[in-house]
Amino acid sequence: MKKYDCLKLENQLCFPLYAASREILRRYTPLLKEIDLTYTQYIVMMVMWEKKSVTVGEIGKLLYLDTGTLSPLLKSMEKKSLIKRQRNSEDERIVEITITDEGEKLKDKAASIPGKIGSCLKISKEQAEFLYKTLYEILDV
Repeated sequence: MKKYDCLKLENQLCFPLYAASREILRRYTPLLKEIDLTYTQYIVMMVMWEKKSVTVGEIGKLLYLDTGTLSPLLKSMEKKSLIKRQRNSEDERIVEITITDEGEKLKDKAASIPGKIGSCLKISKEQAEFLYKTLYEILDV
């Protein structure tokens, strides 16, 4: 291997991960626009539909997002009446997030999105399962 082969784009694992992520997000955009969510808001809502009530810290840990990213995002979602933010009465540093009825109603509209995304990917179910497992191994979960 030559000294600078490591710098060739074709030898980078990070590049196809980055490009694939951008492509998938591009495919999500029109579907999420129909329900007035960004992708990041959508993944927060997935957490909320499942958990109903969580702290900002728990959301951050589940989604690999920091508080600086989450705070303005959650404020925006609260303005849309999808969630409610409230400081913990025992520890003011902890902000609890609860899904609202409006947020819960959005779940029906979002239910078709994963299938639509899955149908536009040209990989088999087995390849998707392998990729899913491998990506989480990279994330060291």
